[in-house]
Amino acid sequence: MSSAPAESSPSGDMGAASLALADSSLGKIVVDGKGMTVYQFDKDTQGADSSACTGPCEDQWPAVPGGTDVTVDGVTGKTGTITGVNGESQLTLDGWPLYYFAGDKKAGDTAGQGVKDVWWVLDAAGTPIK
Repeated sequence: MSSAPAESSPSGDMGAASLALADSSLGKIVVDGKGMTVYQFDKDTQGADSSACTGPCEDQWPAVPGGTDVTVDGVTGKTGTITGVNGESQLTLDGWPLYYFAGDKKAGDTAGQGVKDVWWVLDAAGTPIK
C-alpha cells in the first residue's frame, strides 16, 4: 500500500481515509477501505471547492468523509478534500467529490451506477466509468 497526503481543506480535517480498487462487473472500480463503492456526480464541477449534492440529494448520496491522510491501494488519481455541504471534510478523487449510495447495502454493491444518468463509479485515475 502507498500513501498520498490529502490536500488541506479550510475545515481542518481529522483522521484518515482510504481508497482502493475492487473487481466488479463494471471492471476495476474505486471503493473505500471497507469495500463500499464510491461515486461521482455529473452536476459537480471537477476541481471545484464545493458539492452540488444538496437537500434531498444528501440523504441518498452521503459524502465520503475526508481526512488528513488518505491511504490508497491501486488508485492513481490525485486525492484531496473539500468542505462538503454538511460542513464536514469530503474526500475527492481527480477533483471529483466522492459519495456513497444509500441503496448499496454491502461491499461490492454498485446499485448507484448510472442513476438518473448522472451518478458513476470511478476507475483508478478518478475517471467516471459510463
